[in-house]
Amino acid sequence: MNAPNLRVESDEVLYTMDAVTKVGKDDIESLKSRALGNVRERARLCTHLSVDDSVHEMLIVHTKGTYIPPHKHLGKSESFHIVEGRLDIVIFDGAGNVIEVVEMGEYASGATFFWRISENSYHSVIPRTDIVVFHETTKGPFKREDFVHAPWAPKEDDRAAVGRYMEQLESVIAPKL
Repeated sequence: MNAPNLRVESDEVLYTMDAVTKVGKDDIESLKSRALGNVRERARLCTHLSVDDSVHEMLIVHTKGTYIPPHKHLGKSESFHIVEGRLDIVIFDGAGNVIEVVEMGEYASGATFFWRISENSYHSVIPRTDIVVFHETTKGPFKREDFVHAPWAPKEDDRAAVGRYMEQLESVIAPKL
């Protein structure tokens, strides 16, 4: 990484330790390799120094098939900027009905490449390419209690339920696209 001082939190999470973070192509390739080399096939480089920072900026890699449970963040805005690949953002009402699907891709794709949500809406992302890289910004500090898992969505560790849920979700999404 161009940011040589990294703190490894887990197989998935790295933190820069430098006051100035520079990220280039080789860094993204390294992050992609890290994602492909761990069980959940995802990785993130946090460019903020700690969970207590007031602004959190991350470069995130997800692979196709990654399940991000529908959730919302209390009192926080969130934005995505696609660097590489494609993903869909699915926005739900409180009962779990799909109310919008935002197809995202890098700038040259002609798709939406930047998205921001400033309300407490349930949402999820579905990677549409083998690998998607995006820049996420949200308000800190991170507090587990501000992350609300949708009660109607399966937990990530219940693979059978996740499979059924994703099949059902795809059948609802397809006509909306």
